[in-house]
Amino acid sequence: MMNVFITGASSGLGAALARSYAQQGARVALVARRQPQLEQLRLSLPHPERHCIYALDVTDHAALRQAAQAFIAEAGAVQVVIANAGVSMGTLSAHQEDYVVFERIVQTNLMATVATFSAFIPHMQHIAGQEACRLVGIGSVAGIRGLPGAEAYSASKAAVISYCESLRVELARDGIRVVTIAPGYIDTPMTQVNTFPMPFLMPAERFAAQAVKTIAAGTSYRVIPWQMGIVAKLLRLLPNPLYDFIFSRAPQKPRQPAPQEPSA
Repeated sequence: MMNVFITGASSGLGAALARSYAQQGARVALVARRQPQLEQLRLSLPHPERHCIYALDVTDHAALRQAAQAFIAEAGAVQVVIANAGVSMGTLSAHQEDYVVFERIVQTNLMATVATFSAFIPHMQHIAGQEACRLVGIGSVAGIRGLPGAEAYSASKAAVISYCESLRVELARDGIRVVTIAPGYIDTPMTQVNTFPMPFLMPAERFAAQAVKTIAAGTSYRVIPWQMGIVAKLLRLLPNPLYDFIFSRAPQKPRQPAPQEPSA
């Protein structure tokens, strides 16, 4: 039986990924802050008795490590770890009060990814000869180039992409595949608050189905949906003056006074 550990599992991408894996017969560890939502999700999955719930804040690295150890003890071998927990909100460095928001976003999106992987790497190094091991980082198209009003989110997701690339080459000799998935606009609670147009908006379940195939193949990097992959490549090619001209006029995510709790 495949065993899968997913952070940010209570809603959005995390919940969609959990449903997709459970439908394939996997045992899933559901990790997020909101216990009632986790329990509701667990009961909705095929064979709910086989799935595990760990209600914690991913910025609590000790609790995250304890959950990892508990799931390893329960499952025996954990083949897939998906660091999906993330938060997004508008931030502006000109506002000093946004510093705490910026810090929370980086802690949740980047440092919790590091802590999640760190808890499983020794275990995967031990089992990689017998199991196909995958560490999966969830980046974002917003990490390809900095977006106005999304300084913290863009910076954190760019860091996730670079971190996963470093880890990928570092762990290649151990037989552990590191997969980076950069979602475009996916229909989740995180994007439903956006007031601007979202091109190529994709349902979460369709995203999850494509992501699971990407993870199984061990693909190093993929943008989902593919149309946003083309957009991402074009963004990389734009010279700075043209990029600045276009995106200095782009709509921005509104600032919020405090971070939302981690989700997908």
